[in-house]
Amino acid sequence: MSMMDRLKSMLRGHEQQTDKAVDKGGDYIDDRTQGKYGSQVDKGQERMRQELRDQDRGPDQPPR
Repeated sequence: MSMMDRLKSMLRGHEQQTDKAVDKGGDYIDDRTQGKYGSQVDKGQERMRQELRDQDRGPDQPPR
């Protein structure tokens, strides 16, 4: 089982808290870098949200 699969199983049922944590992490990075990498941070946040939303799908299903 990969690390992402373990993380997804731990976070299942806590979608609101997960979204808040992703936002908070992105805000922290933006603060530390003074917004220098804002667009990359935003892309990373969206990618993380996509990965966590796809947790309902099984390993046999293709990615969206």
